[in-house]
Amino acid sequence: MSTPASTDAAADDQPHGQVALDELVTLLDLEQLEVNLFRGVSPPHSPTRVFGGQVAGQALVAAGRTVPDDREVHSLHAYFIRPGDPRVPIVYEAERVRDGRSFTTRRVMAIQHGEAIFSLSASFQQRQDGIEHSEPGPVDVPDPESLPSFTERMAAGGESGWLDRVPRPIDMRFVDEPVWSSTRRASDGPTRVWMRADGTLPDDRLLHVCMLTYASDLTLLGSVIARHDLATAQVQMASLDHAMWFHRPFRADEWLLYTCYSPTASGSRGLATGTFTTADGTLIATTVQEGLVRLPR
Repeated sequence: MSTPASTDAAADDQPHGQVALDELVTLLDLEQLEVNLFRGVSPPHSPTRVFGGQVAGQALVAAGRTVPDDREVHSLHAYFIRPGDPRVPIVYEAERVRDGRSFTTRRVMAIQHGEAIFSLSASFQQRQDGIEHSEPGPVDVPDPESLPSFTERMAAGGESGWLDRVPRPIDMRFVDEPVWSSTRRASDGPTRVWMRADGTLPDDRLLHVCMLTYASDLTLLGSVIARHDLATAQVQMASLDHAMWFHRPFRADEWLLYTCYSPTASGSRGLATGTFTTADGTLIATTVQEGLVRLPR
């Protein structure tokens, strides 16, 4: 584990704030090659594999670019098939599965070196009114501004792995001790973290949804490790699949509370569930992910 001083310095070397956010917005602005064909790239300071939230966000952009403006994504289901290579572009091929009166369905395949690395199905709905109810959000949660920043958490001790070696376009304020904290103890409770895009985003509904898709993969699988006295360095973790449901409009550059919980783990796999709620407790999105959680032999 790095000393607090060296860890803090390493974290400070990475782009953050509006600069990092603008870079991510550019990353999500795919190049259109043909009617249903798009190309995306990875940031130059990527880890050895493409971050799962990046490929999911880019694939959702590709799907959304083929959908009429009056329809908004309400769900996605995705599989991580192969590790992505950050050194080469990713080609996204969108399939227009169905255009109904109210719903539109798209499939997207992400391809590198002639092979699929990721697949996504997404459903879009024409804006409609209907019945309304919502489970209330968590209570007695500290205000995000009162919590330490990511850099301050790192300075207090811990090795977050790839998180401290990449740009940080998302401001994360952990309510509970992060799984990579040196002072953390196992807990059967949920892990909670306030998140927001670290700057101001344009008024583009699809961009806000894609930004939340990107952020949703940052901490979700860590809730599996949170239930055990294990350091993240002791465990091999990788996302296997990912699902999201978007319930209500939101802004990704406003504080959202991400509450993650793992109900089960077995067979070197862990299941993680998550909810995003606004500062006033309104539920705006739900996530579910299964991931590889393998102990060294």
